[in-house]
Amino acid sequence: MTVRAVLFDWGGTLSEHREVDLLEMWRAASLVLSPGDPEPVAQALLLAEQRWWAVSTEHGNTSGTTEELVRSVAAQTHLDVAGALLAYHDAWEATVAHDPAAAGVLRGLRDRGLRTGLLSNTHWPRALHERWLDEAGLLELLDVRLYTCELSHMKPHPAAFGALLDAVGVRADEAVFVGDRPRDDVWGAQRSGLRAVLLSGRPVEQFDVVPDATLTGLAGLLDVVDAWR
Repeated sequence: MTVRAVLFDWGGTLSEHREVDLLEMWRAASLVLSPGDPEPVAQALLLAEQRWWAVSTEHGNTSGTTEELVRSVAAQTHLDVAGALLAYHDAWEATVAHDPAAAGVLRGLRDRGLRTGLLSNTHWPRALHERWLDEAGLLELLDVRLYTCELSHMKPHPAAFGALLDAVGVRADEAVFVGDRPRDDVWGAQRSGLRAVLLSGRPVEQFDVVPDATLTGLAGLLDVVDAWR
């Protein structure tokens, strides 16, 4: 196998998995949308998000944006959607941390002459992810960064992986994908022709698939890639 690129998921892979109260995140938005009675709006926003993920999966993993979610709840109220989005994203800020090994691993891949890339299933905007990656010192270490809020489909759809391969400029059999979700990251990558490394031990939905390699963290990835090269 010729490895020319190692590509990554974001949440739970480059960033650390953290338990987050999703309703609490939406409460930050609802305090802007409906300061006098925020709880029903927060519940409606969470329900809209849960429905969106379910419908997306049922209909071929189509993608979308956070703004579309908020507008779906606020459409008939003419409330401050922009302010709610800002408050919602700010609420997530404190929950984001990146794997301490990520920068070293990415530099090691660069030192080996390998391309790097990111493909994240997200309805958050690019600017938010890019700022967080930049603050962690990871932005410049990723040659390509794709977010499904800007694509027609999410992982595991082949169109998402195809867009990533095209952007990086490698064939599927020259690429390795690293992620924490068996369905989205491992099965999705493998059925698109990539090798897949699973970061195990995360509390995510399970799926019957056999990864090409399994690690508990990013620290051992360079050894796996070296063995394949």
